[in-house]
Amino acid sequence: MKSGAFMIAVVGLSLPEATLLKKVMTWRLIAIFFGTVTAFIVISGYLFNIIL
Repeated sequence: MKSGAFMIAVVGLSLPEATLLKKVMTWRLIAIFFGTVTAFIVISGYLFNIIL
């Protein structure tokens, strides 16, 4: 199940997404966004492993 969280992270956090976001956001906001999404993906991965 751990690979499932990795696959979500790859789809949710990608370089093309960052380049598109750069047109409307600053690098600081993009870093905050990527950090928040990464944290929640890791937390949800651990929760799914505990529950399932």
